[in-house]
Amino acid sequence: MPITKTSDSAVWRKRTTLQQWALWGGWFLLVVFFIFCWQVMTKDTIWYFVADAPTQAADLGGRMFPPRWSYIDVLWAPLWDTLNIATLGTLLGIAIAIPVAFLAARNTTPSVLFVRPIALFIIVSSRSINSLIWALLLVAIIGPGILAGIVAIGLRSIGFVAKLLYEAIEEIDETQVEAISATGASAAQVVDYAIVPQVLPAFFGISVFRWDINIRESTILGLVGAGGIGLQLQASLNVLAWPQVTMIFIVILGTVVLSEWVSAKVRHAII
Repeated sequence: MPITKTSDSAVWRKRTTLQQWALWGGWFLLVVFFIFCWQVMTKDTIWYFVADAPTQAADLGGRMFPPRWSYIDVLWAPLWDTLNIATLGTLLGIAIAIPVAFLAARNTTPSVLFVRPIALFIIVSSRSINSLIWALLLVAIIGPGILAGIVAIGLRSIGFVAKLLYEAIEEIDETQVEAISATGASAAQVVDYAIVPQVLPAFFGISVFRWDINIRESTILGLVGAGGIGLQLQASLNVLAWPQVTMIFIVILGTVVLSEWVSAKVRHAII
């Protein structure tokens, strides 16, 4: 029953027949839609494998433990490559994202009709393609190695950083811009003294947050040949060396937890 609020109290009113049928019709359509989606998702499912999944998972878990702790000596160099991919890729993305963000923001773009749509298209294109797909394409273009991973992370980071940064630019206090402009300052001076100081904390927070995300994404780029610890993961999976896989998972988990802690500390110090 819908509730009608008055100045003193809520009044309960019974739904009309039409409202009641509309409510039940909505629920019926929702159930039909759910059944349709379930059939689409499971039409190729082999339910025997699903029923056998707990047994297979237990068998695989037994093979993965205990971890091969001696294998950690092999992982230091690939882990260092992974950190370099994430860090250099983040810096590359930031370097490109800064001008794109200023071109996309309504209050700093030189043209709302022409330049801004191009900048927004760059942002959307970067955010639409996953870093793993970027890496797959770049490995085919420039060959395997950490360079492909760095460029893939950079291309993926452009959209994320530029989107959040241009939104921060559009939300600045315009009175500061007007005050600096009133002194006869040039457009570059207005940006330098009125806009940049306001968005600088947000910029640092966005950059550190993106670096934290890139640490996680760069750990799997080696699966397509883009270097890093993912290469060792792929090699171990190929030979079914499950104790080594467990060790790699532990190292990746430790790295992600550490990067998350560093990111949180830096963002707290800045913001």
